[in-house]
Amino acid sequence: MNTKTLKLRIKDKHAPLLRQMAREVNQVWNFLNALSFRAIRERSVFMSAFDLQKYTNGFSKIEGVRIGSTTIQQVADEYATRRKQFKRSRLSWRVSNRVSPKYSLGWVPFKIGAAKYKAGQTQFAGHKLGLWDSYGLGQYSLRSGSFSEDSRGRWYFNVCVQVETTATCGTEAVGIDLGLKAAATTSDAEVLQGRQYRALAEKLGIAQRAGKKARVRALHAKIKHQRQDAGHKFTSQLVKRYGAVFVGNVSSASLVKSKMAKSTLDAGWGQLKTMLEHKCQRAGVVFEVVDERYTTQTCSCCGSIPVSSPKGRAGLRIREWTCVSCGTAHDRDVNAARNILAAGHRRLAVGIPVL
Repeated sequence: MNTKTLKLRIKDKHAPLLRQMAREVNQVWNFLNALSFRAIRERSVFMSAFDLQKYTNGFSKIEGVRIGSTTIQQVADEYATRRKQFKRSRLSWRVSNRVSPKYSLGWVPFKIGAAKYKAGQTQFAGHKLGLWDSYGLGQYSLRSGSFSEDSRGRWYFNVCVQVETTATCGTEAVGIDLGLKAAATTSDAEVLQGRQYRALAEKLGIAQRAGKKARVRALHAKIKHQRQDAGHKFTSQLVKRYGAVFVGNVSSASLVKSKMAKSTLDAGWGQLKTMLEHKCQRAGVVFEVVDERYTTQTCSCCGSIPVSSPKGRAGLRIREWTCVSCGTAHDRDVNAARNILAAGHRRLAVGIPVL
C-alpha cells in the first residue's frame, strides 16, 4: 500500500465559510509565531509542538470560532515543523486581508478522522461542503489533509488516502535527458515539449500591461495546469512501459541566476522529477538520478568525446552532430539520454547508493 494525495474542487458557495476558517487558522499561526519568538528571545527556549498546543487550549470553544481543536493542533505541528526546516526563530506572518499584496492564500489543515465523506459532500467541523468527486472518495479511507485556496479564490479538498501498489509490466530501461528546448527527451527519442509559458507569454504581457489582474491569474493558472497535465501524461506512460528509469542530475539552482532563467523555470524539471519518482515508487519501478557530466559531448556509440560534439554554452545551438571517430549521426538530446541510460546501468551494476 502507498499513500496518495487526492485533490478535489470545492463548490464556490462554500468559499466564504472556508475563508472565515482560514482567518482563524492565521490567527492561531500568528499567535504561535509571536509566542515562540518571545520564548527564544527571552529564555532561549525552542518550544515544541506539544508545548505550543498547551497555549491554544480553549480557543476552539470561543463563540464564533469555526475550526476545531484538531485543526489548531495541526497548525501547531506544522509551525514547529517549518520553524525547524527553515532554521529560523520567527517565520513569516500570515495575512488575512485579501486586498493586501502580502495576502496569504487560505489554508485549513485537519487530522485523521476530522473530515468524512458521504454522498458527494465532505463533513468537516460541523459543516457539509459540496465538491466535485472525480475520484470516487467513497472507496477510500480518508486520512489527514487540508483545504487550500488558489490565486483565483477557488478552494480544494486535499486528502491523503491509501492505494494498492500496481506493479508495472515493463522490463526495459530508459534514460531521460532534461533540457530547455525540450523539457525532457528519452533514449527512445520520445519528447516532452514543455515551454507552456512561452506559448502564452504574449497574451500574458497584454493582460499585465492592461492591468487585468483576474485575466493574469487565469493565464498563470492555465500555464500551471498545462504543465502538470503534460508532465502527468508523460511520466505515466514511462512508468507503464519501463522497469527502470534513469534521469540526469541537472539542477536549476545555477541556471536560474543566468540569462536562461525564464526557460529553466518554464521547463519545470523539479516538478517532473518529483512526479516520476512518486509514480515509480508506487509501480515498483527502479528510479535513479545519475551524474550527467559529459553526456552531451560523449558519443553514445563509440564512447569517445570527439571535437565535433557540442561543448560549452556556444554549443547550445548545435542540435545535431556527427561523431568524427565512428561517423554516427546524433540528435543532441537523444544521444545524451542514451549516455544517461548507460550510466544508470553502470550504477546498478556496482550498486553505488550515491552519485
